[in-house]
Amino acid sequence: MNSDLISKAKSFGFSDKQIAHLSGITEKEVRDFRKREGLLPSYRLVDTCAAEFEAYTPYYYSTYDREDDEIKVTETRKVMILGGGPNRIGQGIEFDYCCVHASFALKEAGLETVMVNSNPETVSTDYDTSDKLFFEPLTLEDVLHIYHREQCWGAIVQFGGQTPLNLAIGLKENGVNIIGTSPDNIEIAEDRKLFAAMLHKLDIPQPPNGLAINEQEALHASEKVGYPVLVRPSFVLGGRAMQIVYSDSELKHYMRYAVEASPERPVLVDKFLEDATEVDVDCVSDVGHFQNPAEGTIVIGGLLEHIEFAGVHSGDAAMVLPPHTLSQQVIDTMRQYTHAMARELNVVGLMNVQYAVKDEVVYVLEVNPRASRTIPFVSKAIGVPLAKLAAKVMAGRTLKDLGFTEEIWPSYWAIKESVFPFNRFHGQDILLSPEMKSTGEVMGLDADLGTAYAKSQMAAHSPLPLEGKIFISVNKNDKDRIAGIARQFSELGFELICTEGTAEVIRAAGIEVHHVHKLAEGRPHSIDLLKNGDIDLVINTPSGQTPRSDEVKIRTTAVYCRVPIMTTLSSASAAASAIAALRNHGYEVKPIQEYH
Repeated sequence: MNSDLISKAKSFGFSDKQIAHLSGITEKEVRDFRKREGLLPSYRLVDTCAAEFEAYTPYYYSTYDREDDEIKVTETRKVMILGGGPNRIGQGIEFDYCCVHASFALKEAGLETVMVNSNPETVSTDYDTSDKLFFEPLTLEDVLHIYHREQCWGAIVQFGGQTPLNLAIGLKENGVNIIGTSPDNIEIAEDRKLFAAMLHKLDIPQPPNGLAINEQEALHASEKVGYPVLVRPSFVLGGRAMQIVYSDSELKHYMRYAVEASPERPVLVDKFLEDATEVDVDCVSDVGHFQNPAEGTIVIGGLLEHIEFAGVHSGDAAMVLPPHTLSQQVIDTMRQYTHAMARELNVVGLMNVQYAVKDEVVYVLEVNPRASRTIPFVSKAIGVPLAKLAAKVMAGRTLKDLGFTEEIWPSYWAIKESVFPFNRFHGQDILLSPEMKSTGEVMGLDADLGTAYAKSQMAAHSPLPLEGKIFISVNKNDKDRIAGIARQFSELGFELICTEGTAEVIRAAGIEVHHVHKLAEGRPHSIDLLKNGDIDLVINTPSGQTPRSDEVKIRTTAVYCRVPIMTTLSSASAAASAIAALRNHGYEVKPIQEYH
């Protein structure tokens, strides 16, 4: 370690973390050494005028190759907003919406905003969104440099998703004033043991669960809670490497090949509640501003009931606002639990809770004291800019000051549907799972639930047919429920086409159905019919964790032929209701403002 070597390494782009790894010391020791030697980055303006005129746009990048610093120092109180970083599947653009709205809200409150993000494809990195933009990676090293160079009053980590949230503790330890929910309380929600202790104290149930740092511990935990189990690494982005496991052999394979487990990053093993209904709840809170948490205000922005059963990542699931099948008792219980947890965590700003409801019992799956992917959708559905309100609350205002103290229960239906990139990934199965795969979302609004769902399917580029032929093939677990859905489509005048096993079940219920060969039985089979344009809708539910190759071919062919496909019975039932609504009274279009 010497000044010349470190200076050269920094000018070549090595991070403190890389230098620490190569030197066998800690990142903090590298940072302390650099500071002692005066090795700090300077910040240059991006030349937005291509050298034709002098550029004044406050849009900066760091460099170790120049001495002069082009930052324009101001005396205004500054708040740093950490963005979501590069867009990738699992890290949605919804977080960028929240960052942009936070910037607008803080400007309205008279504060100077400093945006830190590294994605040129976002609105937060437009030169005129914030007072200053730093086009830098979201690492502890880079964020600390900017925070101290700009002499910020506070930093917001709630709006960029999991990426900035993972920096919260390190930032606090290095003197950063995290405004909003404190990093210690964020840690309670993120750390599985602390979280379980909080739920036990509040008498709130969660599915049986355990932790594992090796294969043996994982097997022991799964034996204790019973299969099926949901396994996932801790601190993941977009449900990456999450999987539902049904046997010891699957679990061993997962622990050996899917994840790296360690005492700092254990694998979470949760009992998977089959056929449960999942619900996302978003709320905004100012509780942390008060000595007595009971004096604070908590307002639920929306309760979103998933159309797919539990096990589909919330970023991929279709959702209904307000809930359409839950009892009043379940809704009241979720409200009570949400308020209790927000008060216990002293939440300042936004909080998202994911619940599972099975047999009228409400279980908490996880709590995120931050903006969630559903905030933009909920805000537009209820006509209240939740991210803006949360930013002002984090800057010191109360919800009473801002005039938002009552939950809004819409008199119409808002459906969130996800948009997927499957037609760009040839051969990739389209099944939804705990791992997020969507790349965007759309909204369907209407006074009628079925019509709202139909609108959401049109917006997601898979409009539902009003007549024609439906191919149905379901797994053995779904066979006892498929007859009711088949009857709905038959009564709407659709011709049903099935492989032998599914056809037998539907015929036994007295419904007319046409038989088609399985792929291995000869032609014509379902793929021939799809390619010839003879099928207008596909209902195909998977046979297990490792689907048969026939199923994958059918689903991928449906995507390439632009035929709508339903892979769960709940979405198939929703499709039947939507087609009935369109057939009965069509649909109208009106601006979102008229709903508010």
